[in-house]
Amino acid sequence: MHLLLITLLLTGIVFDQALAADWTIVGGANLFYTNDVALFSASRRLSLRDDPTQPVVDVTGQGNDMVAEPLVEAIRSFSSRWAPTDISLKSQGYIFARNPLFDHGSVRVRVGKEFDDRTRLRLYYFVLPDLFLARNTEHRSGQGLLVDERVTTNFWSAHLERDLLQGVTLRLLGRYGVRDYNQAFAERNTHFWTVGPHIDWEIRSWLTMTVGYHYERGLADGRHDPQFAADISYINHYVSTEWTARFSPQTSLKMAFHYENNIFTSNLVGDRRRGGAEEVYQVDVQWSHRLSDA
Repeated sequence: MHLLLITLLLTGIVFDQALAADWTIVGGANLFYTNDVALFSASRRLSLRDDPTQPVVDVTGQGNDMVAEPLVEAIRSFSSRWAPTDISLKSQGYIFARNPLFDHGSVRVRVGKEFDDRTRLRLYYFVLPDLFLARNTEHRSGQGLLVDERVTTNFWSAHLERDLLQGVTLRLLGRYGVRDYNQAFAERNTHFWTVGPHIDWEIRSWLTMTVGYHYERGLADGRHDPQFAADISYINHYVSTEWTARFSPQTSLKMAFHYENNIFTSNLVGDRRRGGAEEVYQVDVQWSHRLSDA
């Protein structure tokens, strides 16, 4: 519940600033059903511009649930001495009907600048505090206690965009981030960096496509500590394609396919992830219809 309060507080701050500074406010909500609350909670941001590589989830099959996603974004554009600039503040939450331990909220800040008609730079900061993963077995005490596993994610990223042709845009992404676990799982604390290209293509006036690839390297604090034999360091290859079809000014259909190949790089004797790998496939379908200008 305290994660929900954090999200609502940040949302309130955004609204106060927006009203004072003539920002544009965009709000909304989504409703989901999931048959695995742990996997849903950890994988909701599998998208090229969000956080496609998620923390390791050891304990799955934790039940089904209905999940509400309130969100609000405040946007402002203005001209500065250097270049046209836009600022966006986005607050997002997930509220679980029957599993409140998984409730969480995140905040994303974006600052964008246009250098000319064809070149743009966008800088991002993202924070997701105290995400509950599972009741998991810890190794630090030597007693194998079953305790809450939680992680806080912070990352910073830069997107450099260039219009190559009419309707074709190349984007280069770079990011650095940290996943900090609670003390019982501190050997999992991970620093990661990501690089990759994206291409946006307006195939028709009503049809657009985005395709991208990420290479990511994650290094966990436990990689040099044989005491715990729990190194979650990895190399990740991520490929995604997203399609948007606009059938009318009011109606659109979005479809996406995401694929991850996660290769664990542990060399610790006794580590069950040594020589291991996992693959993740996810398909998204979203139909939208605008009822009115409001």
